Amino acid sequence: MNLKKIVKTFAISMLLAVTSTPANAQDLLARQAPVDRKMAAVDTIMLRNITMREELESPSADLYANWDNKYAHRATELPETYKIDLRHFTMPTTSRVITSNFGSRWGRQHKGLDIKVYIGDTIRAAFSGKVRIVRYEAGGYGKYIVIRHNNGLETIYGHLSKQLVEENQEVRSGEVIGLGGNTGRSTGSHLHFETRLCGVALNPALMFDFRAQDVTGDYYAFNKETYDSESTNATRLRGKQDSSTYASTNSSDDYATNKRTTSGLTDQISYHKVKKGETLDRIAKKRGVTVEKICKLNHITKTMRLRPGQILRYS
Repeated sequence: MNLKKIVKTFAISMLLAVTSTPANAQDLLARQAPVDRKMAAVDTIMLRNITMREELESPSADLYANWDNKYAHRATELPETYKIDLRHFTMPTTSRVITSNFGSRWGRQHKGLDIKVYIGDTIRAAFSGKVRIVRYEAGGYGKYIVIRHNNGLETIYGHLSKQLVEENQEVRSGEVIGLGGNTGRSTGSHLHFETRLCGVALNPALMFDFRAQDVTGDYYAFNKETYDSESTNATRLRGKQDSSTYASTNSSDDYATNKRTTSGLTDQISYHKVKKGETLDRIAKKRGVTVEKICKLNHITKTMRLRPGQILRYS
């Protein structure tokens, strides 16, 4: 009898052990699930941080083979299509006045937009990125800055009076990077602004509307086949206005532009385009202002030699 009891007890114990195993396993699995989710979340965060570090060290590494501080631009093979993210942008300047378009000019290609600014005006980074070039070029850009961005673009800011960033410095969209100027090959203070993809200049008017102080959309979809026609249309819509569009007078050398409102009063800022043979005295008499005022507004001296095509502010 004792043996039967022992066998019976052992059988019952084994049965209980077998039946309880799945429950214990399920319990273990249930307890393990939150741990797995936490580990997956940690892995995702680590991967994201690694990706962010790589992007900061070398923005748009998928488009550019290397990072160097030697050349302002060196054209490589463009992709057939590429989607450029324009969100989180900042306009490089608050000026709405375009003085020269992208494209053919004076028998050569003008690779950017010229925007009227004054010496000392604030210039900001258009997007977040990393500064690749901070240099001076006497026969071209003057003092200029090149920034590579995570959206694939490189932006160039030329003719600055002062550069406020260093090479390999990370910058945020809207961060002040320099001051407007008239350095290098320039006939008057302005910002020369370029947008390049794989070293190839694209018309900034495809992406930026300076008169509206906005971008043209959340994205710009570059396409090799349609780029030329799109660029021509962008210049027509958002490029330099012809003389009949500028306000104030019918004179082709009058550049009346931005209206500023202060304390309920509206002031119109006006510019004069210098013609061959004109002097400061002649311009001052024509515009009904003093030479001293023109010099002060443009940060120039009375003895400065004027060049045809130069833009001068007179009010």
